[in-house]
Amino acid sequence: MVKVMQCWDDGTIGDARLTEILRKYNAKATFNLNPDYHGETRGEQRWVGINEPGWSFKGFRDGKLGKNELREIYGGFQVASHCMKHECAGAVPDDVFIKSALDARHYLEDLFGQSCPGFAWPCGRYTQETADALLEAGFAYGRTTQNAERISECEHPMILHSSCHFHDGQFYQKYENAKAGDGLFYFWGHTFENMDSEGLWNQLEMKIKYISEDPDATWVNLCDIDWKNAIASTKA
Repeated sequence: MVKVMQCWDDGTIGDARLTEILRKYNAKATFNLNPDYHGETRGEQRWVGINEPGWSFKGFRDGKLGKNELREIYGGFQVASHCMKHECAGAVPDDVFIKSALDARHYLEDLFGQSCPGFAWPCGRYTQETADALLEAGFAYGRTTQNAERISECEHPMILHSSCHFHDGQFYQKYENAKAGDGLFYFWGHTFENMDSEGLWNQLEMKIKYISEDPDATWVNLCDIDWKNAIASTKA
């Protein structure tokens, strides 16, 4: 048996398509959001020129979802703090970073009317000091951008590695390895990494379908796992 978790960062327009796929296959997921980066209405999704100012992924600009649609699109899913403005640990003073992480959590809890104890480190950057502080502040886990063969063997619940990125070329093999290992499989990504490629979106849907149809698999939310005890048990 294997418990399967997934999370997606940054709250961009592609999440609207993803949530439709997830509902189709009754798959759970956590979405890590930056509340201050969402305007009142949806941003623009388009291809841009190489000299056009502003960030893009390989020339594809996936705007943020609007605040006016967050509850509808993410309704029924877990959401988690990704800081208010994607601040990175170590790049701003620790007190500023911790406040941003907590402010995002409180905003999301008020908006969705549910507990949001999860966290994803912007850019995967963390420090031992901020990890300890966020755990003390009541967060249940914090996801990095690193991979681990057995995610339960991580050293700290706020420094939780994943099994793989969703585009990993060994995705299915790592899934089977997790089934034979600690029974925990965890993948992550950004939906803008699919751009508007029907081929990439179809590949992602097939992965979701494959797991959902596996009788040995159960979709769970990250916050359903007691990470402190799960990690401690591997050290006993």
